[in-house]
Amino acid sequence: MQISKLQLFYLAALSMLGFIATDMYLPAFKVMETEFATGPEQIALSLTVFLVGMALGQLLWGLASDKFGHRNTLAAGLALFTVASFGLAFSDQVWQLLTLRFIQAIGVCAPAVIWQAMVIKRYSSNSQQIFATIMPLVALSPALAPQLGVLLADNFGWSSIFIALTVMGILLVMATMAQDNEVVEEKQTSISADIKALISSKSYLGNVLMFATASAAFFAYLTGMPEIMAQLGYEAKDIGLSFIPQTIAFMVGGYLGKVGVSKYGDEKVLRQLIGLFSVSSLLIFIASQWELTSIWPILAPFCLIAVANGALYPIVVNRALASAKRSPATAAGLQNSLQISVSSLSSALVAALASQAQMVTGIAIVLCMGGLWFGYVLSNRELSEQFTVPDNARVVSEE
Repeated sequence: MQISKLQLFYLAALSMLGFIATDMYLPAFKVMETEFATGPEQIALSLTVFLVGMALGQLLWGLASDKFGHRNTLAAGLALFTVASFGLAFSDQVWQLLTLRFIQAIGVCAPAVIWQAMVIKRYSSNSQQIFATIMPLVALSPALAPQLGVLLADNFGWSSIFIALTVMGILLVMATMAQDNEVVEEKQTSISADIKALISSKSYLGNVLMFATASAAFFAYLTGMPEIMAQLGYEAKDIGLSFIPQTIAFMVGGYLGKVGVSKYGDEKVLRQLIGLFSVSSLLIFIASQWELTSIWPILAPFCLIAVANGALYPIVVNRALASAKRSPATAAGLQNSLQISVSSLSSALVAALASQAQMVTGIAIVLCMGGLWFGYVLSNRELSEQFTVPDNARVVSEE
């Protein structure tokens, strides 16, 4: 089944919403510290809380979607996101900020999961190409969202950022209700059987782990960058502008990955991307241990990580979900829950030590590099067999 441009735009909007909700308020961190009369740790914690909410909510929305259908489940999640966003615009206490960010994250999990399941279920014949088309578009959000956040915060105050998210939520609810309400097929397997099958699949888990750790490096950077740049004397507008180079790099990576996969195959391209990610991570770690006068020694190699991620995401996501066509929303929910769980740990590490954000961000990204390699070995049957302990009884019998 071929996808229309309008449907492609709708799926891209669903996929971008979570990233927009994550990124739009980042340049307002310092203003919010003043408004809420608190330190950088508490405001940075609001990002971590958001990631925790996404980690907990995505599997639940995936299970609900496979049972009740995509449209109604998606509309319910978007409605919850919209209500929480509206409440955030009028919060004036730190506990309100943290609580509503958690609820907002639970709501935005629905589009984050269901758009992927819709691709696998409706467009399975060309899902790789659709993922490779949409995911680079998603990269626009880290560049556009902070710029919009700066514009809104400077002219209308930080609360206008959440009013804008409220409007986006309303529009997507309306667009979702205009979709066809698909007939829900009666499931032949239980929820527990589906989850057990996913967890027992090394290919699924390995690709999910690669997706999770590559994303975790990105979120460690997102959490630490505002504080790193503030400590180096950069202003809020500079923080917003700093997301543009990495966004361009992500989109370039997505395009090159799409071309490379069609020419050389996903396995060969994936190996090259892991190598690029590893070299870039080590460069960031080295730079993070020195006293810097500019952000470029960290930003430049992170742009190379963005190139790698732009090409890597479509490959590993398609590999993971293509192996679970029987329950695509559950597979997408579990995948995204694991992804955000790992990203939350990475973000929490940087947020907890925000006063030393430069050093900790470098450490977190190197740890993510190790996880990426582990996921690749796990998903690759030939490599994983080399690391498997021999069965002595089998060896004896063969002799």
